[in-house]
Amino acid sequence: MSNESSAQIAEARKDWKTEHMEMYISSGGSQGHIMDITPVGGPVLGTHCMIRFKGRKSGRTLITPLCYTMVGGEVLICGSKGGADSHPNWYLNLVSDPRVDFQIGTQAWQGKWREPEGEEREFAWKVLISNFPFYADYQKSTDRVLPLILMNAVEPVPVFTTPE
Repeated sequence: MSNESSAQIAEARKDWKTEHMEMYISSGGSQGHIMDITPVGGPVLGTHCMIRFKGRKSGRTLITPLCYTMVGGEVLICGSKGGADSHPNWYLNLVSDPRVDFQIGTQAWQGKWREPEGEEREFAWKVLISNFPFYADYQKSTDRVLPLILMNAVEPVPVFTTPE
């Protein structure tokens, strides 16, 4: 998928993403964690987390909602950008800063993240696409390898509020 077509899809889903994040944040995580994502090829009970990170250029605190699943006690997210030919900004920001905060439902943590490799990555990919089959379609639409991120909780932090 070209970056141009990815931008068109992002624009079309912008309102949904914004509404989703606002619902998640304003409810303290009691809403927005589990949502029906069948319209985009996902499950009725699709699980979502939010990640909070620092912008590599702006230095601003940013929050992004993402689908997640669990693998071996770690939280797994994917840098798909809908199958675009470039990585999502949130992934590029993570690569430049090892710290990430993440929220699942009504709990948030300061975390560490890493990218699985080899057999571990293959296993994580299989778990991901078994829960969210649309990621396999995203992978088919681009030559880049969609990055996988595994996150571990280090210590609890307050639930997210709207970044300033």
